[in-house]
Amino acid sequence: MNTSKLACGIMSGTSLDGIDVAIASISGSGLETKIEFISGKTYPYPRAIYEKVKLAIEDKLSIRDLSSLNFELGKLYADVVKDLCSLNKIQTSSLSFIASHGQTIYHQAYGDESRAPSTLQIGHGSVISNLTQTTVVSDFRVADMIAGGQGAPLVPFVDYCLFSDPNKNRILQNIGGISNITFLSKSLKKEDVLAFDTGPGNMMINRAMEICYQLPYDESGKIARTGKNIEALYNEVMQHPYFLLLPPKSTGRESFGVEYTDQLIRKYAFEKHEDIVHTFTRITADSITSSIKDFVLKKSSVDELIISGGGVHNKFLVELISKGLPGIKVLSTDDINFSSDFKEALAFIILGNQTLLGLTSNLKEATGAVKNVILGTVSYYT
Repeated sequence: MNTSKLACGIMSGTSLDGIDVAIASISGSGLETKIEFISGKTYPYPRAIYEKVKLAIEDKLSIRDLSSLNFELGKLYADVVKDLCSLNKIQTSSLSFIASHGQTIYHQAYGDESRAPSTLQIGHGSVISNLTQTTVVSDFRVADMIAGGQGAPLVPFVDYCLFSDPNKNRILQNIGGISNITFLSKSLKKEDVLAFDTGPGNMMINRAMEICYQLPYDESGKIARTGKNIEALYNEVMQHPYFLLLPPKSTGRESFGVEYTDQLIRKYAFEKHEDIVHTFTRITADSITSSIKDFVLKKSSVDELIISGGGVHNKFLVELISKGLPGIKVLSTDDINFSSDFKEALAFIILGNQTLLGLTSNLKEATGAVKNVILGTVSYYT
């Protein structure tokens, strides 16, 4: 009989739109995993830390300041966990563990002549562990990369465990800063899982909103809905070399981040702001639908597309995706009783649980690793 454990997950993604914290009870492992969402909250980054993270991502922060930020973020993560636990009348020391993704500062999935493949997530696990008085699992991506993988995407293992259905072929579509999909065959075989990053999710849209409207995001896609497609801008982005790569593949800010987006906004500054936002939204939608058509539908039918992440709230974006995939039922994870907003925070609870049980949790079919490995670094509180 599996004993249920109380755990907390922390996710701060590439879009920098806040720190998602979730508390859940978890039991079992692998396909027998059972997780029950208890509470979640998204905490905004304090302005000073937000600015430092942006500088770090843009390679404009000194080593001294980056080292400090690693500890500052660890303290911040501990503080938000303590706050959510307090709201739910839970002592952090009573948590079996905390699983923290950390804030990605740099991720290079492919090596070149001068650099090895590498990844850096900060917000040190030992800082969180000591301030919350419980075990912390962090730094999930390194082990997969050493095994020849790209260190991403990691959530497909969780999708496989939770959402596999013997009666349906499903796609789990997460739209965060970056968009990624997991195809789950009704065969329930790991080797039939296909997962990869399709390209930008909210990242370019949010940056355009920040520059053009001084707003963090396009609420419900209202501004995009009023705009028109800028053909030249659309074609320029859709010709990005990332879209020509075959899965398994992953991407991030290094390809579709602030520098790239700002360059495009400057180039097309004579266009209407709503048209720029519309075009970036259409790029996200079409890069998703074309990826599904090219890499999934040519091999298999799909019964359901289940969307999660911040993009699920962009109604115009979801409409574009649905129109681009006629015949496929489009849902959100909320429709199947799983929190859309806190899916990734809950996912890392599942990955952390695997780690502490000494079990593998990368899906080599998704990351390109040569073998399945145990992910994460464990920081114990003594």
